[in-house]
Amino acid sequence: MMAWIRFFLTAALVIAGLVICCIGVFGVYRFRYAANRMHAAAINDTMGLALCLLGFAVSAPDAFTAVKLLLVVVFMWISAPVSSHLLCRLEVETNEERAEYMTVHEHTLAEERALAAAAQTQIEAQKGDEQA
Repeated sequence: MMAWIRFFLTAALVIAGLVICCIGVFGVYRFRYAANRMHAAAINDTMGLALCLLGFAVSAPDAFTAVKLLLVVVFMWISAPVSSHLLCRLEVETNEERAEYMTVHEHTLAEERALAAAAQTQIEAQKGDEQA
């Protein structure tokens, strides 16, 4: 009886994860701009694959394998938002036509660029002091 419950729970989680992954893939191909595509791709990372791996963890033969699968889910939830945020940030800073489809606060970007330039000049000054 317990094996059937595990089987149906695994099947439900994996099927739900695959449906969410299909929706995310459709969104990646449907949307036109990179920031929108990253949002759709985040669905695959956070929910779709997590549900599939949770389903596999339920059907794991031992607790050690289940813990490893759960650690993969945790690592994915930590790393996926950071990488997608960096990719969207790159899109915002490099795409000159972004005003057509998104609102970007130019003064915030100008402040960040000024801070980055100041930090770069400080690093160059420190290198010059070390060489002298």
